[in-house]
Amino acid sequence: MRKYQHIKLTSFFIALCMLSTSCKHHEDEYHSVTDRIEAESNNYKGISISSEKYFNEMNMIEITENEITFLIPTRKDKIKSYKCTECHTKPLEKMQAKDIKKAHWDIKLNHASLNTMNCITCHDSNNINELKSITGHKIDFNESYKQCSQCHQKQHKDWAGGAHGKQMESWTNPRVSMTCVNCHNPHNPGFDTKWPAVFNTQIVKERK
Repeated sequence: MRKYQHIKLTSFFIALCMLSTSCKHHEDEYHSVTDRIEAESNNYKGISISSEKYFNEMNMIEITENEITFLIPTRKDKIKSYKCTECHTKPLEKMQAKDIKKAHWDIKLNHASLNTMNCITCHDSNNINELKSITGHKIDFNESYKQCSQCHQKQHKDWAGGAHGKQMESWTNPRVSMTCVNCHNPHNPGFDTKWPAVFNTQIVKERK
């Protein structure tokens, strides 16, 4: 019995020693590529290659999507008419009238068919300072990407991983990604077809 207890104690101390020494490494050695990028991006050969200098004037919030944490720009401080309740002092159904001009006359919804979507699909008529999900949960305007992700799940997954959308400047941390509404008009998200800046206008006859 004593022999087995001695073996167990010896094994325990060996494991303890391995754990205590496994984290010791030289200054130029790292556990992973990510650790090395994070360490060297702060001061690479005396020069900082961080992206922070490019977005000092932008307001940011930190989010975590698909277990990936990064920064996105805020949205509410960019909306000229926010808060909505500054104008909408009553529920929408009580504010409707035929003798006044529509406040949002310049907005044309061209996102999906009218059978699929209208204004209150995304906007909460009872609390218009918030967006709402398909199931009725409120969504903050700063996190409007959650609204888009309900239908555009593939694009959302690619965006969270960095394969879709615009990222700010450097590839080093901290990572900053633009959101859906920074590139797409939420009411008319499609991009118009454009000619390239330079294209061949010469008519060339097909060879026979």
